[in-house]
Amino acid sequence: MVDAMLEFMLGPLRGISDFYLDYQLYFNTIIVGFALYKILFSQKKTQESAN
Repeated sequence: MVDAMLEFMLGPLRGISDFYLDYQLYFNTIIVGFALYKILFSQKKTQESAN
């Protein structure tokens, strides 16, 4: 029942979400790594401008 409702509501996005769920570990690792990179390097710029 739930599967049929998801198929109707999401339509073509269902295939994309299946792909994401299969490779969720890789996608999340990339996203978290990029966020950490932005946080670390934005702090260096603010420290350099404060000196």
